[in-house]
Amino acid sequence: MECSPRCRIWQRRRVGRSSTRTIIRERGSTVAQTLVAPPAVTVTRLAGNIGAEIGGVDTSGPLSDDAVAAVRAALLAHKVVFLRDQKLDYDTQRAFAERLGELTLSHPIYAAPERRPALREMDSAHGTKANHWHTDLTFIERPPAFCLLHAKIIPPVGGDTMWANCVTAYQSLPEPLRVLADQLRVVHSNDSDFTDDTVDHRDDYVATPYVAEHPAVRVHPETGERALLLGGFARSVVGMAPAAGRDLIRVLQEYVTRPEQTVRWQWRVGDLVIWDNQATMHYAIYDYGRERRRGERLTTIGRTPVGVDGRPSVTLAGDTSAYSAGLR
Repeated sequence: MECSPRCRIWQRRRVGRSSTRTIIRERGSTVAQTLVAPPAVTVTRLAGNIGAEIGGVDTSGPLSDDAVAAVRAALLAHKVVFLRDQKLDYDTQRAFAERLGELTLSHPIYAAPERRPALREMDSAHGTKANHWHTDLTFIERPPAFCLLHAKIIPPVGGDTMWANCVTAYQSLPEPLRVLADQLRVVHSNDSDFTDDTVDHRDDYVATPYVAEHPAVRVHPETGERALLLGGFARSVVGMAPAAGRDLIRVLQEYVTRPEQTVRWQWRVGDLVIWDNQATMHYAIYDYGRERRRGERLTTIGRTPVGVDGRPSVTLAGDTSAYSAGLR
């Protein structure tokens, strides 16, 4: 039995082995979701609408195609997955990430470390914070598909990250608001409220304008699900007065960040977290004062978002074609 991105749901029962693979059962609810995977892999749900912890996978070494498929299926089903105790350097993290997709360059604005062209260092010592709800890099036409962040330094207290499910948030909208959202186009920019709140060297960050127009609701390229595409880089709604557009974005955003749509992760050194940037927002909580928090992030190349009406996102300012072309 193959595991599609939208895995079948079974009532809780004992599940046995097939001749070639093992059906594993998710724990943590009265309804169990099953995935086809090698015997050692476990997937445990962490919250009602988003998040699962994966066990039995060592991403630093060789992995079977079945193991990678199980991770990918869990990621698409749960939007963000957490793996403890992963001993990774740049080369091993890159090797695993490339099993999930082609890699982008480090970042369209920040330079990569020497000889590590795909790596984005997320270091609070360099002023990097993300204490604002956002989807990564929505100010470009093709935001990343998947993001993989490996924890290197964690403060003794605080520094958690939250993720929100933009698919179930869309599904929770009242029908009139959902119909309206399907029709909206939203302008995203690197010069935004997110930048004001989180970037210490703001002038450098906005020196080159990057602006993209996206559908407010995108159709996921693999699952076909509809997801709200908003976050801290969203600035205005096409065809609406600035104040009215910001108010509407705020209303829609509140459905995404309701507690029932979120999961919160308490980091340990060695954690690897992978999220579907096509279906989530996240918020790195800045509550650790002068303590240091450092992680290393890789991202896979995403497709241009497409709205419910079939219209794709478009670039309004800034050339990020090299970033999106990746390591070719």
